[in-house]
Amino acid sequence: MERDLYLNKLIRRKNNGMIKVITGIRRCGKTYLLFKLFYEHLLQSGVDKDHIIKIALDDRMNKRYRDPDVLCEYVHSAVKDEDNYYILLDEVQMVPEFEDVLNSFLHIRNVDTYVTGSNAKFLSKDIITEFRGRGDQVHLYPLSFAEFVQGRNTDKRQAWQEYTLYGGLPKMLEIENEEDKSAYLRDIFKETYIKDILERNDVRNPVEMEELLDYLSSAIGGLTNPKKLSDTFKTIKNVSVHPDTIKTYLDYFEDSFLISRANRYDVKGKKYISTPMKFYFTDCGLRNARINFRQYEETHIMENIIYNELLIRGFNVDVGMIEYNYCAENKRKVQKQLEVDFVCNQGSKRLYIQSALALPTKEKEEQEQLSLRSINDSFKKIIIVKEGPTHYNESGILILNLFDFLLKENSLEY
Repeated sequence: MERDLYLNKLIRRKNNGMIKVITGIRRCGKTYLLFKLFYEHLLQSGVDKDHIIKIALDDRMNKRYRDPDVLCEYVHSAVKDEDNYYILLDEVQMVPEFEDVLNSFLHIRNVDTYVTGSNAKFLSKDIITEFRGRGDQVHLYPLSFAEFVQGRNTDKRQAWQEYTLYGGLPKMLEIENEEDKSAYLRDIFKETYIKDILERNDVRNPVEMEELLDYLSSAIGGLTNPKKLSDTFKTIKNVSVHPDTIKTYLDYFEDSFLISRANRYDVKGKKYISTPMKFYFTDCGLRNARINFRQYEETHIMENIIYNELLIRGFNVDVGMIEYNYCAENKRKVQKQLEVDFVCNQGSKRLYIQSALALPTKEKEEQEQLSLRSINDSFKKIIIVKEGPTHYNESGILILNLFDFLLKENSLEY
């Protein structure tokens, strides 16, 4: 796999005087990126091997370096001249007081440090604050669909069926048997992700927390909030779980990068609406495994994958809301709230995107584009559909084929 998007991010950050922190959900390929792709880049750039200090801290052979003082002394003693040195540390959270150790490396003028970590503490969204403003985060996602197709080297539609069911964790490219894929995803969910959350946080009722995760898994892309989720527990389980507790659990899931939140944004009012919001899974295979592959709704999974792809491309993504006024049959003026699936911002650039599995009729196309046509600005409006050619319709809205969007780097520039 050539994960050039992330490799180039590391290359751009070389020698910038900051600690490069590679974050991401466990098993998404952080070690491969640092120890294989970036290491080879350094060698090809002319860096001598003895100027690359590369330590896998989860390797039993390197156990002595888990002592912070031993690691610190080793790195300082390995820097023998004025040329640039590169420190690559994998699973750095295995070193107690690793924040202090890494900060000490900032005092060595000709050292450039890169680290990965895989437990919930290290994966926290606010990890950069641990390095006193001297951390530079590169966030790694599971394989995008384009990366998955490249790795699988198969027909895009066959790859789509596999990707939507088993997701984009790199291990999926190595496992051929469907039963083995399912077992792998279920096992790492329970033994890795859930254990990480429980180990980090004082969860008094893990059963409730996991039931919340089950509910989120079965309702991806649905508008919700802690109060609504609390009411669901009361109605379905006859259990009282305070909305504040629900919010805390949601924060745990987000901190471990299992899920991602899309906030609601009033397009006309140009302001955020505090509730409700949507939650999407970082990897659809993990989501499917969580509910034992019982619910395969291609419409919602496609929406989740589009959301993840937009994040990978560097967009900030919100859920849009716009008020639509029309006259009812009795000529009474009616106000209705319409939803825009994704309001995507990147600097001065903005896109409005709807996700639709298909547009089989003119009525369906009109339904999907109504919210987009109600937005009175000049930013591009797009409907992404699985079937049909990419084209602009008579309303000036780009109807973008799903595979064109996912497989072509500049697809949003049509």
